[in-house]
Amino acid sequence: MADITLLNLNMLFMRYGEEIEREAHVPLGCLYLTRALEDAGYDVDFRDYQTAPFDDPFDMENLLSFLKNPAPVIGLSCMANLLPFTIMAIRAIKERYPGHTVVLGGVGSKDVEDKILRKFPWIDIVCRSEAERSGIELMKTLTEKGNISKVKGISYRDGAEIRHNPDCERIKNLNSIPFPAFHKIDLKKYAGYGMMTSRGCPYPCTFCSVAPVWNLESYSRSPKNIVDEMKFLHQEAGVDLFLFQDEFFVSGKKHVTDFCRELTNTGLGLEWKAFGRVNLMDEEMMKAMADCGCLELRFGIESGSEKILKMIKKGFTAKETLELIPRAIDIFPRVDTFYIWGFPFETIEDFNQTLFQMVSLRMMGARILPSMLSLLPQTELYKEWCQKVELEFCPYLLPEFVVTGHEVCRGGEIEIPEKYQEYFNLIKNNPDIFSGFFHIDLKNNILPKLELMQEFGFYPMPQGKKPDDGTESCGAHSPRTAPHELATGVEKIKK
Repeated sequence: MADITLLNLNMLFMRYGEEIEREAHVPLGCLYLTRALEDAGYDVDFRDYQTAPFDDPFDMENLLSFLKNPAPVIGLSCMANLLPFTIMAIRAIKERYPGHTVVLGGVGSKDVEDKILRKFPWIDIVCRSEAERSGIELMKTLTEKGNISKVKGISYRDGAEIRHNPDCERIKNLNSIPFPAFHKIDLKKYAGYGMMTSRGCPYPCTFCSVAPVWNLESYSRSPKNIVDEMKFLHQEAGVDLFLFQDEFFVSGKKHVTDFCRELTNTGLGLEWKAFGRVNLMDEEMMKAMADCGCLELRFGIESGSEKILKMIKKGFTAKETLELIPRAIDIFPRVDTFYIWGFPFETIEDFNQTLFQMVSLRMMGARILPSMLSLLPQTELYKEWCQKVELEFCPYLLPEFVVTGHEVCRGGEIEIPEKYQEYFNLIKNNPDIFSGFFHIDLKNNILPKLELMQEFGFYPMPQGKKPDDGTESCGAHSPRTAPHELATGVEKIKK
């Protein structure tokens, strides 16, 4: 028997009426941990629930079937959108395997570890720090029946008390981390090949959960180390398109130009997509990126209002956005611009400035990707406002970041099937844990802005109505794109 079973529960699974869209991406976090544990001498049973052959992955019997005969230690990883499902899954797992130790990991539980352990007694341990360090130390302690009070980076229950051990020191030399345990999966079964080129972001944007997860510290891999992994995946599985998912790939001009030179020198003609940052880019850098295979550059713009950009500590101005993005549109095959709307301090006048910028950039050729504000518990904005206002849950309208896959999207609204009501009851009863699913001032803040977004074609109209320009979009992936427009394939399943 293996020493530990690791289960990846991060999934891209969406229901559009009678149609299901699902897309499997290489589960990097779990595979990094798997590699670290194997290098430390442990036998790891890794299972990726994305690959489960079920039409309904949220049926608990399906999950238990997929997890049949696990190792004595079971680790589960999830993000915020599937934290409610994961908590319910752990309860079912604990009922089926009461003698096993169950560990919750991933960013979904960040900053709510204490509340989770107090409210859900079936969860034994929550891992907080980089798992390559805390995971190995925890496994050593559990297998040797040692004292977990010495294990850094974990939270756990000690009788009636909840303990939070000190954090592990961050891994600063990311080149020292071995490549993920790709041998544990069939790489050719995946549609998306993400890569981690850095960890963390130094910018203190008040709405964002990424920077606080990493305590506003950022470290990057060397260009050679990144390209070596790209070459490996190309040779092993024929991967020729890579998704750089981390927000801080563009950490500096020298880093980017060195990467471009390193990649060009391979002669492989590999293509890639990355996030940029308005205040760190220039035309020379963008041309170097496009010349060496960057097909798509993504920008977190967030707002067209100078006042709002300053309030959310974005670090650049609307003027800089309007100077840079048109140049990017001329250089790259596709430019994505992300916007956040629904800030509680955002007046309609502020919002109209954002709307005007979105319309302008769309006319120039950018793809506009607006998202409702998600009040994740790690964010500065949530910590400030949760004491001031009562959060509101709307059963037909969820922020894009926390769409779970249980919902059915129909036109501009969602429906929650009765069979999944239990998960949403859990959410509604615990706003202090699942705050990302809630809104501030639905009547005066969210709904009037949503109506304007619908009027200009950035969101679908309520069922039965269509925007005048024929734009097809959806709340979860706005605007919705046809499969041939995506850099990765989407599996469509007709019921």
